[in-house]
Amino acid sequence: MTPSLDGRVAIVTGAGAGLGRAHARFLARHGARVVVNDVAQPAADAVAAEIAAAGGTAVAFAASVTDAAAVDAMVRDTLARWGRVEILVNNAGILRDKSFAKMSLDEFRLVVDVHLMGAVICTKAVWELMRAQRYGRIVMTTSSSGLYGNFGQANYGAAKMALVGLMQTLAIEGEKYGIRVNCLAPTAATQMTEGVLSPESLQLLDPARVSPGLLALVGDDAPTRAILCAGAGNFATANVTLTQGFHVGAGEDVGEQVIAHWREITDRAGEIVPAYGFTQAEREVASAGLTAPVLEAQR
Repeated sequence: MTPSLDGRVAIVTGAGAGLGRAHARFLARHGARVVVNDVAQPAADAVAAEIAAAGGTAVAFAASVTDAAAVDAMVRDTLARWGRVEILVNNAGILRDKSFAKMSLDEFRLVVDVHLMGAVICTKAVWELMRAQRYGRIVMTTSSSGLYGNFGQANYGAAKMALVGLMQTLAIEGEKYGIRVNCLAPTAATQMTEGVLSPESLQLLDPARVSPGLLALVGDDAPTRAILCAGAGNFATANVTLTQGFHVGAGEDVGEQVIAHWREITDRAGEIVPAYGFTQAEREVASAGLTAPVLEAQR
């Protein structure tokens, strides 16, 4: 059975072209009513018109995701029109690629502002609504550049990994309110990847081959805290893991012992995906012989 998004209300940022356009069209095709957000009104209008021509329901709303007042206005307009916001896909982004040595602080801040703070602003605008209705699906757009690094993308990579941290915490905070938060790490041929990949690769990496992954992330049975990697029709998950480690203890030579036992410390056999951040501290305390869950009250 194909999960249905019939009647769900979705906001997709940066949806005037590329991945955002593919996302908006995909969600609409599966029954969602879509707010097509883009910084450029003509681009948003064009995608909304495409959706309408295909029999879907969409409205265009031009706003920069870095403009909190404009984002709040978009959410108010959506509520006035459809009464709810159930899905938010934080997709808007830009590139300012340079090696870190040549990158200005302004170029670094600009990329972080759009990717990270843009997602924060949009999520904040719908968070209380989703808590009150006890239902929400939020997708952050991360990247392999953030997960694993990429030359010339210190600003982009930092912002994209920050979105993973944001997702991890919001998933924990939103769980009891029915809010599920996940990340999508796409590889797609867009204006942001032109000139980076070969023409043959770009043909395989059609953005429309990424968007189907959204169905798993925004449906009623969606997971939470997943990082879904998607491109060319291939889907995988990435995880932030913690090794078993090695207890060195105290003493004057702890630093030397860390070096001496580096192989044991980094051994990935038995590594875990922590359920929450304090797992690390709990395991460290336990390795010293204190087995009581001393941090339970802080979770």
